[in-house]
Amino acid sequence: MAPFAGYEMPISYPTGAVEEHNICRRSVGLFDIDHMGQLLVYGPGADEFVSKTVSSKILDMKDRDARYSLLLDDKGFVLDDLFVYRLPGRWWIVVNASGREADYEWFSKRAPDRVIVEDKSDATYMIAVQGPRALELLDRVSDKKASELPRFTSGELKIAGIPVLFGRTGYTGEDGGELFFPADKAEILWKLLLAEGEKSGIETKAIGLAARDSLRFEAGMPLHGHEISPAITPLEAGFKWACDFEKDFVGKAALEAQAAAGLTRKLVGLEVTGGVPREGYEVVDADSGTRIGACVAGMFCPTVKKYAANAFLAPAYAKIGTKVAVVIHGKPKEALVVKRPLYLPAYRR
Repeated sequence: MAPFAGYEMPISYPTGAVEEHNICRRSVGLFDIDHMGQLLVYGPGADEFVSKTVSSKILDMKDRDARYSLLLDDKGFVLDDLFVYRLPGRWWIVVNASGREADYEWFSKRAPDRVIVEDKSDATYMIAVQGPRALELLDRVSDKKASELPRFTSGELKIAGIPVLFGRTGYTGEDGGELFFPADKAEILWKLLLAEGEKSGIETKAIGLAARDSLRFEAGMPLHGHEISPAITPLEAGFKWACDFEKDFVGKAALEAQAAAGLTRKLVGLEVTGGVPREGYEVVDADSGTRIGACVAGMFCPTVKKYAANAFLAPAYAKIGTKVAVVIHGKPKEALVVKRPLYLPAYRR
């Protein structure tokens, strides 16, 4: 256990982080992610308000659709990344734990008079069920076929009589989804999923934060405070695709100005030889040793069995195949700029 965004969170269970990672890749992993926050936005004008507040195109979304988006400040920096669900007559917005209070304040202060913003985080529990057999497990316990919902949509289910909003989304690169339900039912549902996995021969284990990090890293998904942060823009991090420049949104003008001026750094993936890269380690020119950037995340990746890092580098070094070096314990270690993601997410296969 360790502190995380004001919570005591499991870093790993007795299974061990590497094996937890592998279990999620081959079967089903359960993630207690109740630290995440949920905001409900509704009322006359809510559609236009949410559209102007988040970066992605959302007005084309149909009821039950889900879409990834960013929350930016006026300078174009990333305050948070979000999942936006369009539900009948309202918007359900999932935010990071570290940004919950600030995001709620951000939305509330900008909401027009008749638009209501409610923080539903305390009343709502959230469990992620991820892996190639996740939908098979959920189909066994729910009143409707979770597997029939298309990716990036949501639906209403009942599991053991518990009303569940099921989002066909996730943060591991695997199939499955995320469950939102009344917080007082958390232990019942958690134990039920583990028991059903054992009963039906579907390997199902609890997964901690360490494996959650390695899973998302391999799949090319950002972690706030690392690949994205209030000091990083979507253009630098490769998230231009999450910004709809055909509409108005907070930070748009700043991003257009940055694009016109040209980027001074870009996020790249590095395959590293001879050591474990970590956040903060310098990246240098392979020949001269001149500093060209720094790692924002790094680790051993169990699925691809490589040591890898994400780093922001000067654009001249960002081309795939470029040789650089990562300084590990004072010594430069060979590194190669490689294509991200290292592991192709299920929804892209």
